[in-house]
Amino acid sequence: MTNPKNEGEPARADALIMTAEELRDYADKIDTARASTAFKDMRTAEDARKMVMDKMSKPIVVTDEMRASLLTRVKAAAAEGKSELKVLQFPVELCTDLGRAINNNEPEWPDTLTGVPRQAYEAWRDRLKPAGYRLTASIVEWPHGMPGDVGMFLGWSKPKAL
Repeated sequence: MTNPKNEGEPARADALIMTAEELRDYADKIDTARASTAFKDMRTAEDARKMVMDKMSKPIVVTDEMRASLLTRVKAAAAEGKSELKVLQFPVELCTDLGRAINNNEPEWPDTLTGVPRQAYEAWRDRLKPAGYRLTASIVEWPHGMPGDVGMFLGWSKPKAL
């Protein structure tokens, strides 16, 4: 067997074994590559979150198609035996208190909403609450132990008697 680096020289049996230093260098390169990939993934996620924040911070025009889609989703959930449906998920940054009132289930939590979440709350208050629907909100994502996203849930079952 010959050494491919130095043609004509016999290959060393221990050439297939890395020194500790070579293994450390190799492991460092792998760690660096993983960190780079993780950083890119974090950056992509952060960019997507910023885009959602930007889009949801401004009021939207609610179309008939959007109303029909919600009705279809509610009917499908009811047909499956469910009594509520998550109708919106948004970053806590769209709450003036970063979700504190929602997390503590304070009655004035709707006052902290801004942008599209505020608009959704007002649509429920003006049109769906009189029809007997309820609206609740809770923190649904906890990245690094901190509130991340809020979910708004539309419910239609009768309240349970105490």
